[in-house]
Amino acid sequence: MCSEVESRRPLVVDVKRGSLADGPGIRTVVFFKGCPLRCVFCHNPETQQPEPEIAFAVAHCIRCGACVRACSRAALELDAPSRINRSRCDLCGLCAGACPGPALRLVGKYWTVEELAELLLRDTPFYRHSGGGVTLSGGECTLFPEYLHALLCTLKERGIHLALQTSGYFDYETFSAKILPWLDLIFFDVKFIDPGLSAKYLRRPNERILDNLRRLLAQSSVEVRPRVPLIPGITDSRENLTAIVDYLLRCGAANVALLPYNPLGLEIYARLGRPTPDLPRSFSDPEAEKRLANMFREIVAARAAGVTAC
Repeated sequence: MCSEVESRRPLVVDVKRGSLADGPGIRTVVFFKGCPLRCVFCHNPETQQPEPEIAFAVAHCIRCGACVRACSRAALELDAPSRINRSRCDLCGLCAGACPGPALRLVGKYWTVEELAELLLRDTPFYRHSGGGVTLSGGECTLFPEYLHALLCTLKERGIHLALQTSGYFDYETFSAKILPWLDLIFFDVKFIDPGLSAKYLRRPNERILDNLRRLLAQSSVEVRPRVPLIPGITDSRENLTAIVDYLLRCGAANVALLPYNPLGLEIYARLGRPTPDLPRSFSDPEAEKRLANMFREIVAARAAGVTAC
C-alpha cells in the first residue's frame, strides 16, 4: 500500500455523493479548499481560500443568540447586518457548533486520508454497477499533491475509477509524478488563451495553464477533456471561443465540453463577508445556450474537423 505523506493539511468543503454530473456513472465528488486563481466568475468561492471560513446565511437565522453566547471574542452581534465582526473572529467554529440551524457554518474540515477513503469506499457498489467512481475537485485539489497521492493510491488499490477536475494551474513535474499515474480521466478548464484576459479575469497569467494542457494532451495516456465555462460577456465571445478552438486543434484535443453559466455561487460571497461580483443572477436562457453551442460548432467546422463539441 502507498504510504501517506502529508506536506500540507488540505481542508474539504464538501463531499457530494450520488453525483451524475462529474464524470461517468454514479460518483462521489470531493471539493478541496484552496485555489491559486481568483476567477471573478467563480461559482465555488468558498473553495478559494485554503483556510477555514465562517459562512452566515441571514435567511436561516432565528435570532436565538446561541452564537453570541458561544463566542469568547465578542465577534457576533445580532443587530449587525452581517452578524459577524470578521476582524475579531478567530475561526474557532464554536458559533457554528452552537447554531441550532444552518445559519452559521464552518467551511472547511480536515480528514485524514484513511477517514476520507473509508467514506468514499462506502459507495463502491454504486460505482461498480454504474461505471462510476470518485472525482476530486475544488478549488484546486492539485495544491495538495502528497495528500492526493496517498488518497489516489488507496482508492486505486480497490479498483476505483478516478477523475480529477482542475483549473490547470499546477506544477507539471509534481503532478505527473504524484497524481497523474493513478487517474483515469481529467477535466481541464480552459477559460482564455489571451494572457491579458487571463490576468484580468483569473488574476493569474495563463502560460502555465496552457502549457500543462498541451503537455497532458501530448504525453499522457489518460483521457483529458477540456471544458469551457460560458460566462456571459466574459468567456462567451466569438473571439475568445475561436482562440480556444485554435489552441485545442494545435494540441490535438479530441473533444471539448461547454459548461453553461452557473450563478449559484453569487450568494455565497455575501455569506463569507466578501463583495459580490457584478454578474447575472440567473441561469442562461436555454435558447441562449443553444445559440452559443451552435456558434461554437460553427467555429469548429470553420477551423477543422478534428474537434467535436459535446
